[in-house]
Amino acid sequence: MFLHKSNFLFRAIYPEMTWRIPESNLGESKVIYLTFDDGPIPEVTEFVLDTLKQFEAKASFFCIGDNIYKHPEIMNQVIADGHLIGNHTFNHLRGWKTENELYHENFLKCETWINQHQGAIRGQKPKFRPPHGRIKKAQAKNILASHEIVMWDVLTGDFSQNLSPETVLQKSIQYTESGSIVVFHDSIKANRNMSYALPRYLAHFKEKGFEFRSLV
Repeated sequence: MFLHKSNFLFRAIYPEMTWRIPESNLGESKVIYLTFDDGPIPEVTEFVLDTLKQFEAKASFFCIGDNIYKHPEIMNQVIADGHLIGNHTFNHLRGWKTENELYHENFLKCETWINQHQGAIRGQKPKFRPPHGRIKKAQAKNILASHEIVMWDVLTGDFSQNLSPETVLQKSIQYTESGSIVVFHDSIKANRNMSYALPRYLAHFKEKGFEFRSLV
């Protein structure tokens, strides 16, 4: 069974990471924090940007450094549209399977490529998301010294080939609440499900009076 809602056990193990934004921080506002992992890439990220613009939505993009290197013009468009940029390592490494020193070097390499883009929006504290949500405690400790580690409240599952676009949409709507940090993917693998679900998801929650903000 696919877990669309973050497990309370993982939250208990990693309480120092950000899983959602407390509703007490939002006042009377109804807010969803959209995030996109794995870009920037041609066509898919551009579709996401056009869709967000259509719904006047802001989001946070956790970028792979190698994709920033390959597609700087798309990275610049993400920045020009006013979205927040986060670090997702240079090569999309799985922390559990990577030596700590190599993992940190790969994180720093991505950071270098982000910093080469003037005007990149980083928030009050730079953001990092571990690929696959897999990271060792020692790796996290090093990164937390300089960055906020952002996980998620809702995982859309758009990358799964076992989920239909309709299921991705329905489950994403079902589990989203005000303050939720929601993960979509601007990747080729996720494109079929994401391109179906994202505009319908935005339309659903905009009609209910929600705002879509980037992390701060």
